[in-house]
Amino acid sequence: MDIMEIIRYIFLGLLQGFTEPIPVSSSGHLVIAREIFGIEARGLSFEILLNTASLVAILFIYRMDITAIVINLSRFLFKGARDEEATEDFRYTIYLVIATIPVGVLGILLKDIIGDNVSMLTVGLMLFVTGIALWFIKNKRGVKRDGDLNVKDAIIVGLAQCVALMPGVSRSGAALVGSMAVGMNQKNALRFVFLLYIPVSLGTALISVGDLVNDPEIMSLAVPYALAFIASIIATYFGLKWLQGVMERGNLAIFTYYCFALGSFAILYHIFFL
Repeated sequence: MDIMEIIRYIFLGLLQGFTEPIPVSSSGHLVIAREIFGIEARGLSFEILLNTASLVAILFIYRMDITAIVINLSRFLFKGARDEEATEDFRYTIYLVIATIPVGVLGILLKDIIGDNVSMLTVGLMLFVTGIALWFIKNKRGVKRDGDLNVKDAIIVGLAQCVALMPGVSRSGAALVGSMAVGMNQKNALRFVFLLYIPVSLGTALISVGDLVNDPEIMSLAVPYALAFIASIIATYFGLKWLQGVMERGNLAIFTYYCFALGSFAILYHIFFL
């Protein structure tokens, strides 16, 4: 394997990692990179690997939140604790599970369909869908905190996340739109979105483990896979930290403009060059 192929894998790791947390569609960016630059990774397990790398970064960033939830959930279930904190985190966990169910079911049913033969035109159109959705919630300032959530809110966010099964629609963007549409404030919406990413990502890895084990390329690509994995962890970390800063400053509209610009480019490229 030559150095250029290794660089290609690292680039894809950085691209997917940085765009995974921000609401601009990481899968759409990979399709565009493949079409424009002819960059495509060999091996069915590569995308699974990069999603797992992003999961590692997200787990690290939200490690304190996750630890607190696990402790309080354990207290509620096994020690009979019924104080406000334990009860709230128990309910919060239930809402995360409820919000995961729709995309989990559809993901399994559509596993062999999603992502096949995705065109630049499809990605471009879906980027416009993402941009329009983000535009409608760009100035929304919700007031709901974690303890104010209910089953209806969780179902709405779960259904919104299902839209991201379409290539070019951002998962984080769809879930963020759903979270803010039900009235969550920006900080809590972002936290819910990325805690929700954990079971979704784990579920994707589990249902795809067969592809990973049976991938004939996995041994020969051990080095570039490892480098891409590390690159994706680092890029996801900085991408999510940047998104947190953008949300705090109320600059969500920049993602709308970016989706419109990239979507227009993808559509025009498909029309004139493909």
